[in-house]
Amino acid sequence: MKRFLREPLVHFLAIGAALFLFFAWRGGSGSSSGRIVVTRARLESLAAGFARTWQRPPTAVELKGLVDGYVREEIAVREAMATGLDRDDTIIRRRLKQKVDFLAEDRIDSAPPTDADLAAWLSAHPDLYRAEERVSFRQVCLTPEKRGGPAAAEAEAKRLAAALEKKGSGAEAAGDSLLLPPDMPLAPKGEIARAFGSEFADAVVKIEPGHWTAPVPSGFGVHAVLVLERTAGRAPALADVRTAVERDYTADRRTREIDALYARLLAKSTVVIETAPEKK
Repeated sequence: MKRFLREPLVHFLAIGAALFLFFAWRGGSGSSSGRIVVTRARLESLAAGFARTWQRPPTAVELKGLVDGYVREEIAVREAMATGLDRDDTIIRRRLKQKVDFLAEDRIDSAPPTDADLAAWLSAHPDLYRAEERVSFRQVCLTPEKRGGPAAAEAEAKRLAAALEKKGSGAEAAGDSLLLPPDMPLAPKGEIARAFGSEFADAVVKIEPGHWTAPVPSGFGVHAVLVLERTAGRAPALADVRTAVERDYTADRRTREIDALYARLLAKSTVVIETAPEKK
């Protein structure tokens, strides 16, 4: 029995109960009701917060300090509200709005989406997750500056494509730009656009494989292009894009929940917008 009474946890619970009864009996000041109740749940919360920080339960003195701090904070909040200090304060208004938004978000977190929810979202927004078409190709770039202008470069690209179609080699030696790779392995359209520009990427994904084609324009000049392989874009399975789908679905649901919450609250209010009087 003596050993049991020496346990710190027993002391903590006894002190907490005593403080709870003391504050429930004494109450406090600083509000219209004049009563501040430090509930048992609040005591446990204060002690748990202390334990998370210091990795041990608070002593009696420390627990009393935590309670005194909470009571002082409660008095300050009540006094501030009673005197209107919370009104017309932008920071407080934004924080209160944020807490209202959190109410809607808590409902979302407590009910995660099901596979059916995610599958329906993916079905409704297939283009957001569609795997891009992929192309591998060889190319020769001719710059207008070195070929006597745009028209001359395009004519030269056509002649070069016809010659390469016949002999099938020599492409590397014929180009002007050393900045661009002569060979592009199988890559999605977006990657091609980053290397050659969107105009070139839009054109090259439409070229049938197996034949040299020219002129294909880009920001670097004009190209003769041989598409080696092309794979079509496809709609992915949910398992392949689940993380992205769940993220987008949750973000959309959060927006809809918050909008619905404010619509319900707005229905209880009357909004009056005062306009400036008309000048006579």
